[in-house]
Amino acid sequence: MTWIHPLSAQVEETAEVLGGKGFGLVVLRRLGLPVPPGFVISTAACRAFLRDGRFPEGLDAELADALAGLEAAAGRTLGGTDRPLAVSVRSGGSVSMPGMMSTVLNLGLTTAATEALAAETADPRFALDSRLRFLSSYATEVLGVDRECLAAVEHELAEQHTGSTGNPGVTEEQLTDAIRGVTELIREHTGEPVGEDAVRHLEHAVAAVFSSWDTPRARTYRELHDIPRDLGTAVTVQAMVFGNRDERSGTGVAFSRDPNTGEPVPFGEVLFGHQGEAVVSGRSLTSPLRELADREPAVWAGLLDALQRIEAHYRDACYVEFTFEAGELWVLQVRPGRLVGRAAVRVAVDLADAGTIERSEALLRIAPQQLRQVRTPRIALDATADLLARGLGASPGVAVGRVATSADSAARMAAHGPVVLVRPETSPLDMHGLAAAVGVVTSRGGPTSHAAVVARSMGKPAVVGAAGLTVDTEAATVRVDRRALPEGTLIALDGTSGEVVVGTPRVVDAAADPRLHRLLAWADEVAGGNGDGEARDEAARLSAAHAVLRPPAG
Repeated sequence: MTWIHPLSAQVEETAEVLGGKGFGLVVLRRLGLPVPPGFVISTAACRAFLRDGRFPEGLDAELADALAGLEAAAGRTLGGTDRPLAVSVRSGGSVSMPGMMSTVLNLGLTTAATEALAAETADPRFALDSRLRFLSSYATEVLGVDRECLAAVEHELAEQHTGSTGNPGVTEEQLTDAIRGVTELIREHTGEPVGEDAVRHLEHAVAAVFSSWDTPRARTYRELHDIPRDLGTAVTVQAMVFGNRDERSGTGVAFSRDPNTGEPVPFGEVLFGHQGEAVVSGRSLTSPLRELADREPAVWAGLLDALQRIEAHYRDACYVEFTFEAGELWVLQVRPGRLVGRAAVRVAVDLADAGTIERSEALLRIAPQQLRQVRTPRIALDATADLLARGLGASPGVAVGRVATSADSAARMAAHGPVVLVRPETSPLDMHGLAAAVGVVTSRGGPTSHAAVVARSMGKPAVVGAAGLTVDTEAATVRVDRRALPEGTLIALDGTSGEVVVGTPRVVDAAADPRLHRLLAWADEVAGGNGDGEARDEAARLSAAHAVLRPPAG
């Protein structure tokens, strides 16, 4: 059996073999879009690893051959002292599980390779910053160092470091001290140094990504979404593109259409001077995607072209993750947008009107349960509403529940009634709390942060980036200005407008959606006709669901 496949436009394997991420990269290659060179270790290798507790026979040799091919393609050597290669090691199941599994970036930046990168770029701060990011992710994702143990080191550096290596506030000495702190944490945790063998680091990272398929957070997500356990995850290994390289570098995420409304305009976030995990984590302040047009017009033009080509291929709204280094665009991930509620209805109807898809296919894209989301309620901000904070609506709907300031509290309190998880930002470690809560509020992050993406996938209302809101987990308190709300306080959130209010506000129905009426008219027509069987069955389900949800006459 072949365990590893190159990232090539000629690869014929499916998403079940390459994982959704790997398969998407092959699609991008076929579309002629810029994709860093790399290879994919198949889901079959993961299943064998989870079954036997070790790499399957032959994988070591294939990994060595694939790495040699990647080094040749990049003109660099992993861990080398001349033109060093750094790689990303990312998970990717055949079904998307956003943020649930492990990722290691900048792998290959040993001490010697970091010195070589500093000499090559004439930028020691950039090289040290990249080395620190590698050590931090390797420590948590591969060696099992508790994220909280790294918080003090990261916080001390963050006092003077916004994340861009162009920031004069952070010095080489401070980065060196931070690296020393992380390496000491690793030694304390494992009893030995991190080591300087980049190939061994790669092998351990691949094993860690395989193992992350079975973490509690991943199992919880699969249970919530009925994803079979035996699928396994693929592992994508690619040459790094450095969004933290300089002031003309950065990272971002983009939808070809607004995921909240379905409007046909590019939508997303960008973060200059950062690597990809900073956007999805929600820990850094992002800028609207449109800022690319002013700061990096060539990157913006390339991104628009990519979105148009990808949407034409999928015949659907799409989502991409991208990085740009020194003004050059690279696309790192793609998938259909998977919009919900009103946005999904608008996209389906608009694509049918444009002749991109047939009406029967538009009907198949809308599940009956989405009709309830189209009729999204809103908080009525009248004189009785006690407004606490305002952020960005990230997943539509109104949720009312008691404040829980940690995932553990949310899981515990949910047994006694609805809770709203309120956090600075969420991470995969909060999955059990997100599952237990009826809604989520974060003080940081944007509409493509972890909290927003997971909430939308679960159909739960979410508000992110609530300015002025702080969460004191130790005191189990939420604060806005001088106002403090203890855990257990009843609040409500509007995932469309972004308001968070204290108590139970008055709620009103959303305005009627003319596109929904048109879609349902198509459903009634197809349900009573003699068209395609699957479309007719789905149309009948939509018509029946709408009859149940339709408000009574008068």
